[in-house]
Amino acid sequence: MLTGTLFALVAGLLWGLVFIVPLLLPEYPPALLSAARYLAFGLIALPLAFVDRVRLRELTRADWREAAKLALVGNLLYYLCLAAAIQRAGAPLPTVIIGTLPVVIAITANLRDARRDGHLPWKRLAPSLALIASGIALVNLAEMRHLQETRSADLGRYALGALLAVGGVACWTWYPLRNADWLRAHPERSPRAWATAQGLATLPLSAIGLAIVWISFGFSDSRFDMPLGPQPQRFVLLMLALGLLASWIGGLCWNEASQRLPTVLAGQLIVFETLAALAYAFALRGSMPPATTVVGIVLLVAGVIWALRVKPEPLPVVRVGAPH
Repeated sequence: MLTGTLFALVAGLLWGLVFIVPLLLPEYPPALLSAARYLAFGLIALPLAFVDRVRLRELTRADWREAAKLALVGNLLYYLCLAAAIQRAGAPLPTVIIGTLPVVIAITANLRDARRDGHLPWKRLAPSLALIASGIALVNLAEMRHLQETRSADLGRYALGALLAVGGVACWTWYPLRNADWLRAHPERSPRAWATAQGLATLPLSAIGLAIVWISFGFSDSRFDMPLGPQPQRFVLLMLALGLLASWIGGLCWNEASQRLPTVLAGQLIVFETLAALAYAFALRGSMPPATTVVGIVLLVAGVIWALRVKPEPLPVVRVGAPH
């Protein structure tokens, strides 16, 4: 339990980086950021694939199809939604919406995976979910006040950003549940090799995505300088950093956590990503969080600690009696 929690913590710290990159590259379209990030991830996975070549040969065609599905939804589509949301609504709003993932995943997992992972009684799980939901609500309240004080309101733009963030929630509710299904069904397989396999599956998908973005710019009136844009050095360094740190190492740590923790608890530990993203956002903003945000963060952490104290209970076996 402790080792799995530490792996989830490291994954959250690395994944928090992805929330500030769209702010560091505001001129770059979200589709380009998503395709370039995962193109870098795929290229980084190539030498790693040589190291894991023996284990990768053990994967079947069905396994590679599953890796491609996970790469498309959990990587490319998720970051497309997130980057677009951040560029339209700023970092805080998408961060707190994505921060609902622990609650959404916990509820979904407790409904679908109780037979495999054991059932967490709703009465014992409810306090942790309530703490996390309350913490997210307080952070959201504080950030909305900040936005109203520092910029003119564009409700349509914020609404679109919120909608895109909800799309990211949908992608990343599906991804960890589906990924955990495969990992728990193949305990003998290496989580590192599985992370590398997803990187390899991402490579052709991201290359196709980059080509589509490039062609679309060719038919538009945009003066954006494809493929590296107006800040080529910063763009390349940030994409490589995200590809290595957030995509591969973060995915590896999450796979290690998923093999050690019940899905319903692992889902709640995605709250570490929210906390890291908020910390990075305030550091980039150059200000301390307001008291309301601090209280919200405390509630988030308290909810995670409470969740770790809840132990899954096996469901009773239903026996069919002999006919009389």
